[in-house]
Amino acid sequence: QVQLVESGGGLVQAGGSRRLSCAASGRTFSAYAMGWFRQAPGKEREFVAASSQSGGTTDYADSVKGRFTISGDNAKNTVYLQMNNLKPEDTAVYYCAARVTYFSATLYYRESEYTDWGQGTQVTVSS
Repeated sequence: QVQLVESGGGLVQAGGSRRLSCAASGRTFSAYAMGWFRQAPGKEREFVAASSQSGGTTDYADSVKGRFTISGDNAKNTVYLQMNNLKPEDTAVYYCAARVTYFSATLYYRESEYTDWGQGTQVTVSS
């Protein structure tokens, strides 16, 4: 099991940028595939971005493709979500998620595929 703590949320104007961090502890971070999800008020949690265990493969929801970037730093046991050109519809609580995998290039898109979750960090984009 790994413990995940997100940070970096806050209030940002439309068109601005924000970088979220997810610090992991408890197990070897490099054994994990990572993901970011978000939940807007009144909506279900949705997939945002995924990174494979190796970090060499990433993918994004269509709504954020070209604007968001997921990356990781194994030395710091941290995964990041760089968010650029933010829009009011990006307002949500953002969660990072992790799962152990032996497949270095596999991506995971469903909540049920992840075993460990952070507590979430609120991002609010004003128009």
